[in-house]
Amino acid sequence: MITLESDGQLKELINEKQTVLLFSADWCPDCRVIEPVLPEIEERFKEWTFVYVDRDQFIHVCAEYDVFGIPSFVAFQKGEEVGRFVSKDRKTQQEIESFMAGIEL
Repeated sequence: MITLESDGQLKELINEKQTVLLFSADWCPDCRVIEPVLPEIEERFKEWTFVYVDRDQFIHVCAEYDVFGIPSFVAFQKGEEVGRFVSKDRKTQQEIESFMAGIEL
């Protein structure tokens, strides 16, 4: 998983790669629950680049993409949003994998 470091990096990633943004924060208990399964999810969906977006550091990105609950996922291909799993609810590995499998490219 790549950690987002700048707005420029974000634009480059979503325009050039199949990218899934994971909106999260260090203080979020529901985010910590999914951390152990993320490597397995990334392995299953190798065609995607997963990017960790710190909600506190990139609050303007959250606002731009209407992400007000975490953990949340927004998928992009060629600069266009192709899927979103956005809510403040805890997410299971199965729910995340179902979201990923359901993205239509």
